[in-house]
Amino acid sequence: MERLPEQLAENLVAWFRADHRDLPWRQDKEPYHVWLSEIMLQQTRAEAVKGYYARFLRELPTIEALARCEPDRLQKLWEGLGYYSRVRNLQKAAQMIVSRLGGEFPRTVDEIRKLPGVGAYTAGAIASICFELPAPAVDGNVLRVVSRVMADGACVSKQAVKDEYGARLAEIYPAGACGDFTQSLMELGATVCLPNGEPRCEACPVAGLCRARSEGTQRRYPVKEAKKPRRVEKLTVFRLVCGERCAVRKRADAGLLAGLWELPNVPGFLEAPEALELLETWGVQPRELVRMHEKTHIFTHVEWQMRCFTVLCQSEGGGFLWADPARFARDVALPTAFRRFWEQ
Repeated sequence: MERLPEQLAENLVAWFRADHRDLPWRQDKEPYHVWLSEIMLQQTRAEAVKGYYARFLRELPTIEALARCEPDRLQKLWEGLGYYSRVRNLQKAAQMIVSRLGGEFPRTVDEIRKLPGVGAYTAGAIASICFELPAPAVDGNVLRVVSRVMADGACVSKQAVKDEYGARLAEIYPAGACGDFTQSLMELGATVCLPNGEPRCEACPVAGLCRARSEGTQRRYPVKEAKKPRRVEKLTVFRLVCGERCAVRKRADAGLLAGLWELPNVPGFLEAPEALELLETWGVQPRELVRMHEKTHIFTHVEWQMRCFTVLCQSEGGGFLWADPARFARDVALPTAFRRFWEQ
């Protein structure tokens, strides 16, 4: 791939400084704030993150507070954002910063990348935005922008291509405006050079530099590998209610949704008589099957087809935690797949 035009950085920085979204994590360059926002924004839209970001920082305003937060409370603050390994790694990294680095956030790309859960993209974002280092942050938005500007047909799913794009971007990082250049690339991909449809080329500050635009081939890029079909799993889920309490249990410490709370469930679809018989063996003494409904929940690589039975019970058996509304509000975080049934 040939060198990117210097004018790309110049145009984007000027555009970003004149016209960018007013997002809460852009109010300062505190590394904790930028780090937290970048982790929250992975796989999640900016509008959805705003409320979580504000609530998280109200309760955990410092890295030290994050490091010592109780895990169940931490997961509750994250509830609904999904990809819970992100918040577990956040806390591990905070504990590392406090115990090994004296509470000081690392200031180089290599040192930032040693933090749990921090990859090349996040390290580049923090290093450039907070410390003005020429460190590209190459995510899907940036891959799309660069592939269109250069009309480059290389497969952006390949790590070698991502590395090449990062190297070409590093060559044109403008001294004194590294953070703004990183954010301008993010902003352009999020608001103008859009995926899954026509990009807004009429509003693009680098349209005159874009080869795909001049050739009318914008929608050909970026080129990606075909996605593998998701694995489908069926689950029978139980919303067990006894008075004001609902039964929950912890998932295993490894695998999908590791260590999180869940509604009791078993693999496969059970019919109502089979479900009630199973509950008898669990010792919860079902009194009335109130409702059965089904939903599908999509993970990145797995699709859960879920059949849920809401059952009124005579006793709080089964070895479950029977949580009341106050306990749910305080520290029982249910992943979205299960929370949709609990809320109903």
